[in-house]
Amino acid sequence: MTADTTSTTAPLRLAVVGAGVIGRHHARVALANPGLDVVALVDAVPTAATGAADEIEASGAPRPLTTATIEDAIAQTDIDVVAICSPSGMHVQLAEAALAAGKHVVIEKPLDTTMPRARQIAALAASARERGLVVSVISQHRFDPASVAVARAAHGGGFGRVTSGVASVAWFRSQGYYDSGDWRGTWDLDGGGAVMNQGVHTVDLLVWTLGRPVEISAQIGLLAHDRIEVEDTAVATVRFDTGALGVIHCTTAAYPGLSARYAVYGTQGSAVVDDDKLSYFHVAPDAAALASAAASANTTAVADPVDQKSDVVPAEHVVGGPPEPEHFLAGHGRQYDDIVDAIRTGRDPGVTVDDALVSLATVRGLYVSATLGQPVRIDDVIDGRYDDVVPVVHASPVAAAEGAAR
Repeated sequence: MTADTTSTTAPLRLAVVGAGVIGRHHARVALANPGLDVVALVDAVPTAATGAADEIEASGAPRPLTTATIEDAIAQTDIDVVAICSPSGMHVQLAEAALAAGKHVVIEKPLDTTMPRARQIAALAASARERGLVVSVISQHRFDPASVAVARAAHGGGFGRVTSGVASVAWFRSQGYYDSGDWRGTWDLDGGGAVMNQGVHTVDLLVWTLGRPVEISAQIGLLAHDRIEVEDTAVATVRFDTGALGVIHCTTAAYPGLSARYAVYGTQGSAVVDDDKLSYFHVAPDAAALASAAASANTTAVADPVDQKSDVVPAEHVVGGPPEPEHFLAGHGRQYDDIVDAIRTGRDPGVTVDDALVSLATVRGLYVSATLGQPVRIDDVIDGRYDDVVPVVHASPVAAAEGAAR
């Protein structure tokens, strides 16, 4: 078992499994965190691990141990936390090995691309929690100040009764993007298209803000690309346990590529987040404002409502404000702050495996609904009722004809 890390202020010793782009990103984030030391890098490709270790050493930090397996790293040095940054299909066995050795675990998103493996991880995490171990899944945008402000208002009653929300990711990916790798655009290796790859973060934020999803109804299409199995366009409606209704829209066929945004609407306020920044925020200032709105027939129902976004978050988190320093590192950095505190205090992390499981089930439910042509209950997805459904997306007749003509 790992040493008791809740009773000391010494940095937690972190091993990063997977020394590719995202693993190196985790290492850089950890190096900037006074509560963490990177002590091991694990990769089945020796040059990847040693290359990442070279970068860390060049930054002035102590050179971490490099090994081919997590078991070797655990045997050779003291480790408190294991960050799993490997391909998604390897998450289960790596999490199992780390937890069996009494280590806390951080899993890079997605939790997995299949529900059976995701359920395995959830079971491992539940058992680990009983032993005082923390397991968290990266969902760094839940820690963006703009999204924190919106979720706080939604969950705390600031928006009144939250009635609806919209998540829209309108990006563009060329045919060359999909042709650049055999794994791109496949169900087995890519896990999905515009929703799973491009829209998953925004879907997660909508789920986090509106409540637990109950049922989803969806349609998907392959409308603008050739030679791929997955969708480039998807729309869905979601009913939440709060009664709120949501809309999901994701596409990689929106030239020239616009933003990822989500909106939350309620009886006393509304907000919009655009590319991680607060675009709009308004909460009714008092009962008199609500009373006057009730008697109004104007489109907005309120004369000149004040956009309060600049009063809610710092300027660098407002649309049109200055850029946030090291923005790409900051998101993961805020989540790692939460993870370190959760380990120190023995509380649950801000993002649990169960949280990630629900968001993954929402995406999987979208694909199942579109394939079967019927609404799908999210709990049925989680329980495994649709595990055998193989997603299918058909090219539109127009797109198929255009492709044939070319």
